[in-house]
Amino acid sequence: MGLVIIASNYLVQFQVNHYNLQELLTYGAFSYPVTFLITDLANRAFGKIVARKIVYLGFVIGIFLTLVLSTNFNDFISIRIAIGSGTAFIVAQLIDIQIFDKLRKNIWFVAPLVSSFVGSIIDTLLFFSISFYNTGIPWITLAFGDLLIKLFIALLMLIPFRIIITKISSFGLKGNSTISSF
Repeated sequence: MGLVIIASNYLVQFQVNHYNLQELLTYGAFSYPVTFLITDLANRAFGKIVARKIVYLGFVIGIFLTLVLSTNFNDFISIRIAIGSGTAFIVAQLIDIQIFDKLRKNIWFVAPLVSSFVGSIIDTLLFFSISFYNTGIPWITLAFGDLLIKLFIALLMLIPFRIIITKISSFGLKGNSTISSF
């Protein structure tokens, strides 16, 4: 989780300069949705308490690595990215866990899809507004572009979600009621 966060915090600083997407998209949009996959897998396999622990651990590791490896303390935007990232991550992930937990008894794809969509929306709004508001960076269009990619990737993440949960079930975690009902 921490590695995905640090990679995303680094990649969000670079706009996609192909196909006239520089005003719409950063590279961070491609890596960040993996955090929701990790959270949802933990939630499905071990429950919301373990999922929260993973989020808290990812938060601490992510903040530490962001501050040490990618925050330029002489650059106000870099500091805002670290603050925005931490705030958006913890809020969006904890909401994702709650939504997933409420929807877990539905058809297998409902909980990860809805929770990841809502989490991605909250994360994007918080991150981009905290990090780039009033900086001259076109944060609204970047947020919109990033969100569209995040939602698309959240949809694609259903494939590894289903495969991994099926594998986890076959490795003996069937005693966990959240897996056996899957």
